[in-house]
Amino acid sequence: MRIIGGKLKGKTICPPAGYKARPTTDFAKEGLFNMLNNEYEIEGLQVLDLFGGTGSISYEFASRGVRMVYCVEMLPANASFIKSQASKFSLDNLTVVRHNVFDFLEICREKFDIVFADPPYALEGLDTLPDRVLSKGIVHPGGYFILEHPQEYEFSSHPLFLKEKKYGNVHFSFFEMPDNE
Repeated sequence: MRIIGGKLKGKTICPPAGYKARPTTDFAKEGLFNMLNNEYEIEGLQVLDLFGGTGSISYEFASRGVRMVYCVEMLPANASFIKSQASKFSLDNLTVVRHNVFDFLEICREKFDIVFADPPYALEGLDTLPDRVLSKGIVHPGGYFILEHPQEYEFSSHPLFLKEKKYGNVHFSFFEMPDNE
């Protein structure tokens, strides 16, 4: 696993053996960030990464100069690994929050330009994530909620659904918060 772009382009991330996470493939991550680079000026954004896993998505955003990325990860060993890599790479714009995602959503008072979620594919209620995230008022108007999911899920009928991008077996569904103008 490697960082695709930004100041840390080419750096590798090597979780220890037995690590409990399914990282986004480099192929899918590269496709996602190529698309985001065409739609956003990534520098200066505030990002929330739910279900941090290896921290791969957070490192990518941090490497590309976001103002701040908050990475929420519940498992202590995973949160510790993400923190250690952020320190190793001197990513002062990455903050790890060791918390259950659903409890975190209840207490979060920040607003974000992009909220990304890569839950375990076997997560019960994965299909409810768009509503659970978008109803909390944490996405700026015009901002994205991006959900990584397996092909069994289809969100095109959701009122805030914008598009779906597929990279191999990885699917990203994009939801956009409406502008209040």
